[in-house]
Amino acid sequence: MELLRPTNPSMGLMLENISPRLMEPGMPHHNCPDKEPGLRVATIEAAGRNKIPFTTGILIGIGETPQEIVDSLFALRELSDRTGAIQEVIIQNFRAKADTPMRWSAEPIPRWFARVVALARWIMGPEANIQVPPNLTERFEIYLDAGINDWGGVSPLTIDWVNPEAPWPHLDHLRGRTEGSGFLLRPRLPVYPEFITPDWIDPGLYDHVVASSDDDGLAHIPQHVGAT
Repeated sequence: MELLRPTNPSMGLMLENISPRLMEPGMPHHNCPDKEPGLRVATIEAAGRNKIPFTTGILIGIGETPQEIVDSLFALRELSDRTGAIQEVIIQNFRAKADTPMRWSAEPIPRWFARVVALARWIMGPEANIQVPPNLTERFEIYLDAGINDWGGVSPLTIDWVNPEAPWPHLDHLRGRTEGSGFLLRPRLPVYPEFITPDWIDPGLYDHVVASSDDDGLAHIPQHVGAT
């Protein structure tokens, strides 16, 4: 399977879990052919062949075993090493939603979930970009201590389309709690700094991406625009 080079500088698809067991009857991915782990792995491999910066990750709390969590993270590490295409790994905690078959399912306890995040940092390595959405946990600072370096696509303009019931934290609130934990909150582009090279960005976009980035490869904020 080959991917056409996209018009925007990055793409993404969650692995969710590497185990085909989750597709068996009674499991969360049953009758969901697009959740087939092999197909999702093939998509990430195709991104590498086509030089597309790729975001992926795992979903925690859907009935997987601890071993399947470990296996999924090592699968992502192997894909990252082999393809070079994984720019970010999202570790997302399951949240039960009304009007779904799993609406009564238990959600991961934040302190236990933070251990999974720490495991992801250890497996993926110190240079990896690890993200946890801040709108799915009340005291989200715990994930900074666990090793994340990204909050994802937090927006003051749009909802979280995957979790519309969970509003984003206000940017000032997010900044205050992030900096209160000893970290600096800075905006980035959809593509990470290490992928802003002619090898990874379409020629028609490369100059625009460079012009939109600062000296660190993060989002350039014009002097006449105040930070929010």
